[in-house]
Amino acid sequence: MDREGRRNILLLTASALLTELIGLGLRSWLAGRIGADGLGLVQLCLSVEGLAATLAISGLRFGTTRLVAEELGLGRTGQVTAAVGRCLGYASLFGLTAGLGLWLLADLTATRWIGEAACARALRFSAVSMPCIALSSALSGYFTAVGRLGKPALVHLIEQLAGVGLVMAHLSAYRGVEPGLCCAAVSRGRAEADLLSLGLMLLAFWQDSRRYPPDPSAAPDLDERLLGISLPLALAAYARSGLSTARQLLTPRGLEAAGDSARQALAGYGSIQGMILPLLLFPAMIPGAAAELAVPVLTGAQVRGEKEAIQKTAGALTRRSLAYSLAVSAVLFFLSGPLAERLFHRPELARWIRLLVPLVPVMYLDTAVDGCLKGLGRQRESMGINVLDGLLGLGLCVWLLPRYGLRAYVGGFYLTELSNLALSLGCLFTALPASPAGAARRSPARPEQTG
Repeated sequence: MDREGRRNILLLTASALLTELIGLGLRSWLAGRIGADGLGLVQLCLSVEGLAATLAISGLRFGTTRLVAEELGLGRTGQVTAAVGRCLGYASLFGLTAGLGLWLLADLTATRWIGEAACARALRFSAVSMPCIALSSALSGYFTAVGRLGKPALVHLIEQLAGVGLVMAHLSAYRGVEPGLCCAAVSRGRAEADLLSLGLMLLAFWQDSRRYPPDPSAAPDLDERLLGISLPLALAAYARSGLSTARQLLTPRGLEAAGDSARQALAGYGSIQGMILPLLLFPAMIPGAAAELAVPVLTGAQVRGEKEAIQKTAGALTRRSLAYSLAVSAVLFFLSGPLAERLFHRPELARWIRLLVPLVPVMYLDTAVDGCLKGLGRQRESMGINVLDGLLGLGLCVWLLPRYGLRAYVGGFYLTELSNLALSLGCLFTALPASPAGAARRSPARPEQTG
């Protein structure tokens, strides 16, 4: 990896470290302020927001990265701003559609899906975020493609700091811990931070895009190529996000069917989904940053036909991600007690942390493999695997959760994550090109070469 690539990874990792630390601190504060059951209700609202955000983004973040990387790889720098303009146009359309849909369905969703009518206000605040999320996502894809991550990293850090401050301010303004008001405070603070983030991202793009003066010639099939990249990815993302959201919403009900009270079910769900998993995934920012930066590198090498570079990049990313994840697993296992006590004030969570720690290498390696597949244009296969993962997870939730409770929830994670990684690795092995040296060793010598 060249000096610029290492600098970008360090920059993205440092930014992700700070933002994740801030987010983890907020979850710790929320757990003490509204309890595990309140955090579980907030997590249910966020799962619905995540489904709407999937519709808002519709594969356009990766579509922007891939489209801009293709133009740069082919030397057509004059088409970069035109490509981003197309992406922003589609992002506006999908973002507004998602926001309007979430706004109109807020009451029905809160009552029927979440089971708490007061959460409708929180969902309407989330609806305001959708156009901002869509446009910011496309702009982030541009900065990833051009390899200049300083400005978006700073914007995301400001967004996270502002979001935490606003959430805490809104929550502090309420007396008591009424669930609907707490969820609304969290969503309102996040929405206001998203508006700020979009303004800063637009300013950063306006300054950076002057590097690429527009070419007056017609752009080569930008719409067709963008939709060809993004729409298959979006359709698969809709399916996966829908299945994931259904699984999240059904989990508290499944725990109730297993014998827990409504409050115990929300507390158990909130403990796993809102505390333990964010803790386990917190160190994943490093392989995540490397995987994100590998996308334009692999795309550029692919369009130029550089097989050796593809193999080298993919091999280094997966090996380093695995080694890093094993080290993280050991640290989390041995520090599970102090982490559960200091972060969440619940020592009993240490047992669940240790139960889930063996999944850390699986999840981190899967992140690296997904980045390789997207960089090689195999995003359809990657998302197809993720849809199968969602179907399996939902089926296990419906079948096992009412019988075995939280143990089934944890067991479901093991089955889905292991199957996802196995299928993703198989897809990557078929996607990697054979190196010229390897192909020469494997192919038999022709008669004319032996004479």
